[in-house]
Amino acid sequence: MEESNLSISIAHLYPKLLNLYGDMGNVITLIKRCEWRGINVDFEQINVGDAIKDHDLYFIGGGQDKQQEEVAQELFSHKSELIAQRDSGAVFLGICGGYQLFGHYYQPHDKEKLTGISLMDAYTVAGKNRFIGNVTVKTNLLEPKTLVGFENHSGLTYLQGETKPLGLVSVGHGNNGTDGFEGARFKNVFGTYLHGSLLPKNPHFADMLIELALEKRYGYKITLQPLEDKLEWDAHNSVVNKSY
Repeated sequence: MEESNLSISIAHLYPKLLNLYGDMGNVITLIKRCEWRGINVDFEQINVGDAIKDHDLYFIGGGQDKQQEEVAQELFSHKSELIAQRDSGAVFLGICGGYQLFGHYYQPHDKEKLTGISLMDAYTVAGKNRFIGNVTVKTNLLEPKTLVGFENHSGLTYLQGETKPLGLVSVGHGNNGTDGFEGARFKNVFGTYLHGSLLPKNPHFADMLIELALEKRYGYKITLQPLEDKLEWDAHNSVVNKSY
């Protein structure tokens, strides 16, 4: 099928509350990389109190503990719909606080546990130290096999069961600073601590997410035509294996 005949639906979950460190750039990147190829995009922002409709791709960003508290209960009220979407092949990308709420729970230092929606088998507890700086991840999901971004978190995330890391950290701390892992994947659910924003300087990852979302909609694998990504790769390569 020609790309100009394709459509995709993208939802941005709770952008008024969870949008730190340039996370909005991830949504802009997904939309523009579709539009540059002539793929029609149906985009919706979902805020507190809104119903959650069926979409091909859902994005949620990061926020401070206060904003996570506001989102957690609302997100949990939609747990069954979102798990059903996950199991139908929908794509999810969660950054930092959103990533934490994709797991079973986030336990802050001195507050009540925030219950997650268990899209992946993981949990997060507050750590004593804050991890800040550039991150480079070596991954087997992509070619080239690097992801880059910027971390700023004190949460320590641990993966279990069939949930696997996005890759191994070569620069930075990653999920918890001890096991060497960064991010997580279960089915088409992806979580990561990489801000920056992530997708503008990781175009191969953005395109993988779009391809998975198109596969969910049309029922078969669609390979995207390449774009002219010199600026994106210059940005990517400028921070590979460089600490902050």
